[in-house]
Amino acid sequence: MNHLVTLIIYILSGAALGSLMLLSGIPAAPLLGSILAAGCLSISGQFEPAQWPLGTKTFLGIGVGTVIGTGINKDTLTELQSLWRPAILITLTLILTGLIVGFVAVRLFGIDPLIALLGSAPGGTLGMSLVGAELGVGAAVAAIHAFRLIAVLLITPAVVRYLAPIFNSN
Repeated sequence: MNHLVTLIIYILSGAALGSLMLLSGIPAAPLLGSILAAGCLSISGQFEPAQWPLGTKTFLGIGVGTVIGTGINKDTLTELQSLWRPAILITLTLILTGLIVGFVAVRLFGIDPLIALLGSAPGGTLGMSLVGAELGVGAAVAAIHAFRLIAVLLITPAVVRYLAPIFNSN
């Protein structure tokens, strides 16, 4: 099958399930739906892996970065005036935890340290996968982060809804 047709099928399947997931009420449902659709389609073996035109991932990364960046405004800076200490604590804790988990994964499972450390690093799937790709382990890092992202998107909102009343009652 033509690579462009295959890519369009992946895009349409991601768009379809991403749009349908909007009805679920799950946070970040379009992202989760598109990951699941494209991933399942790829895993099915019915289609060749998508071959993105040169520069597409960079372009999409710039787009995602721009969307995130436009969410940073004066209100964000105002919030950071009171939240900078927790932001530093959370960031350092996530980095340290990621390093520890990475080293434990190397010891327990004997996997490549580069994959373990990048796979356990805090960060978005796209960003860490791009770093992994530059270091020659992109597919493995993407797999770990995709699994993590799907699990986090499915589990965390339910846990937060369950735990929020407990914290609010104190």
